[in-house]
Amino acid sequence: MIEWFNDPATWTGLVQIVIADILLSGDNALVIALACRSLPAHQQKRAIIFGGAAAIGLRVTLTAFAVYLLTLPFLKLVGGLLLLWIAVKLLLPEEDHGDGIKGQGNMWAAIKTIVLADLVMSVDNVLAVAGAADGDIALLIIGLLLSIPLIIYGSTMILKLIARFPLIITLGAAMLGYIGGEMLVGDAKVVPWVEANAPMLHTLVPILGAILVVALGKVFAAKPAAKVVDLAADDRQAN
Repeated sequence: MIEWFNDPATWTGLVQIVIADILLSGDNALVIALACRSLPAHQQKRAIIFGGAAAIGLRVTLTAFAVYLLTLPFLKLVGGLLLLWIAVKLLLPEEDHGDGIKGQGNMWAAIKTIVLADLVMSVDNVLAVAGAADGDIALLIIGLLLSIPLIIYGSTMILKLIARFPLIITLGAAMLGYIGGEMLVGDAKVVPWVEANAPMLHTLVPILGAILVVALGKVFAAKPAAKVVDLAADDRQAN
């Protein structure tokens, strides 16, 4: 064990894992911030910590099976569709927090969103981290654990920016839609057909994914508002 810590290769691999995970986790930090933005302030920190830690734990498991996962047919296609749905969901209006029990439920809902989004977006990321670990699971776990505080800090900073600039919510969801589009045309079963018949889809589909997410988010967000207006009109007529 002491020799393992004294080996320069251990520390080199550790640094590589942390750097790779941070560079590849910018979008994950954004998801964490978006998922937690509707929570009461006292629950945001807990959701960020629990959600970030759970996502990292899941990433350790994914990385251990990275090569096998990428051989599954249509994995990225399904993941891309799921990410588009998550992005639209993140654009929906914030719900009233209500009492403490409901707020607790919202916190766990945010954590589930964080973990699910991280699972979808980590399919490619885990390969870089797995390469840096070079098969050393202990090194992988330590490196990813070290990156948790940095991801949490990044999520907290994005939350503060969202409070000042709400447009970040739309831009962030659009970015997730773009990533989802990239996954759709990046699936191993789809790439050969796209490259042979319509290579422009590699550029077009991600852009359409971003536009679709924002458009659907606006449409779904407008429906509750329309219902409120209708109810108010009915009340006035009744009186």
